Amino acid sequence: MKIDENRFFREITLRICSSLEIEKALWHCFIYIKDIIPADELILTVYDLETGTLDVVATAFDNGGIPRMDKIQMPRHLQKQLEDPVKFPRVRISDNVYKDEIVGLVAGKYRWDDSSIIVGRLIIEGKFVGSIIVRAKGENRYTEDDAKLWSLINEPAAVALANSRRYLELMKLKELLADDSRYFQKELQRGFSEKIVGAEFGLKSVMNQVLKVAPLSSPVLLFGETGTGKELIANAIHNFSPRNNGPLIKVNCGAIPDSLIDSELFGHEKGAFTGALFQQRGRFERANGGTIFLDEVCELPHHAQVRLLRVLQEKEIERVGGTRPIKIDLRIISATNKDLKSLVNEKLFRDDLYYRLCVVPINIPPLRERKMDIPALIEYFMRKKAKEIGLHFMPELVPGTLEKIVEYGWPGNVRELSNAVERAIIIHGDKPLCFEDIVGIQQSKESEPAPLKEGSYLTLRNIEEMHIRQAMEKTGGKIEGPDGAAALLDMNPGTLRSKMRKLGIPFGKAAKATYNRT
Repeated sequence: MKIDENRFFREITLRICSSLEIEKALWHCFIYIKDIIPADELILTVYDLETGTLDVVATAFDNGGIPRMDKIQMPRHLQKQLEDPVKFPRVRISDNVYKDEIVGLVAGKYRWDDSSIIVGRLIIEGKFVGSIIVRAKGENRYTEDDAKLWSLINEPAAVALANSRRYLELMKLKELLADDSRYFQKELQRGFSEKIVGAEFGLKSVMNQVLKVAPLSSPVLLFGETGTGKELIANAIHNFSPRNNGPLIKVNCGAIPDSLIDSELFGHEKGAFTGALFQQRGRFERANGGTIFLDEVCELPHHAQVRLLRVLQEKEIERVGGTRPIKIDLRIISATNKDLKSLVNEKLFRDDLYYRLCVVPINIPPLRERKMDIPALIEYFMRKKAKEIGLHFMPELVPGTLEKIVEYGWPGNVRELSNAVERAIIIHGDKPLCFEDIVGIQQSKESEPAPLKEGSYLTLRNIEEMHIRQAMEKTGGKIEGPDGAAALLDMNPGTLRSKMRKLGIPFGKAAKATYNRT
């Protein structure tokens, strides 16, 4: 039967370009072609230059078109042949598919019957991008006239394939953006960053280390008891770093079951395990271009430690069920409330991983070692919790309460203090706050100091003023030097003077007659 080539080209172009869903377009082509040349199936492939795989993206037969995601690894010598746009003809016939060195690998994967094929190589701008294959069961089914006719499909098929791939990439980017949006909204709702109270006092040495390490990309390991604020320090390192425009992904390694840790951290491919209905990016992939914070890193199971070591060494990850590595660029900040060195000695934590994580160790002191921060922390949490609960005023403390709070050991550190303030506000409502029996603090009547005025209560401003006046009295009004009030309070002298001005506390010449060294 004589075929009008112009009509064939027109009809096949309309059909191959009829849908951005390439499997539908391929099926429209199959319905038309099967009445012109022998055809039991059409196959569309894409060549992945980076991985050297021939990816089957769609097939079509009588029952319709099917999208595929099958990657077939090509041996090195075949990769070179595929990448050479001149070596092979644009169209070739194989009388038996299993004798074709390249398509035979595809036939083996799908267990085709003995078949004849015509392969059309799709070339765009001199590069091999894929192929469109027509298959008919049986040997010697095609003629040179069929091959000549099939060559007409190459250019429209290449354009349709390129358009479809771009469309899929856009849809994937849209899904990724929507996924990231949902993820970061949840992070923001958790309170992504908070004020670091004590940065000028008890945490001054810690903040100095933060400012030194933040501009670098070196891994940081934060040591500290539970509740000391390791997450806030990780926030600060990220915010002061050149990566502050990128994501900060936080992972509590102790809260993820061992069976899910690999999938959560490194992601998984569709079908990697039962229930993996779609591809999912892991936390490391989400943190690309930014920072990942691994809290309680000591809780990582051994198999996850091995994969984390590879991330640190190779700067790449591999999804569960994946076949190719994914390059990532991120900074790792980890934290632990346990002695990692002891865990290394007990063979519970890999020593090579420990030394790679602990490039820059930062120790965060517990609250009992920085009691000078407690008044400021009390004020901060009272304001914060009152706002969260819905109070329209700033709570006050019963006289003598602050001294007891400072004397208490706070084994739960800042987190325990925050919870204690919240409980006190809930219990006392609009009355001045007393912490009796809230954290084991007992108010002693003998030691209870008298209030400043009858019927009045100490405010945080009063407390701060009293604290500074006591330091000035102890140092005889001297601010600077190793025996000055600034050193005693662990403050910058300029900062202390500024605070004294705001509180109306005299210093300098005006203070000589006020303070006497005892």
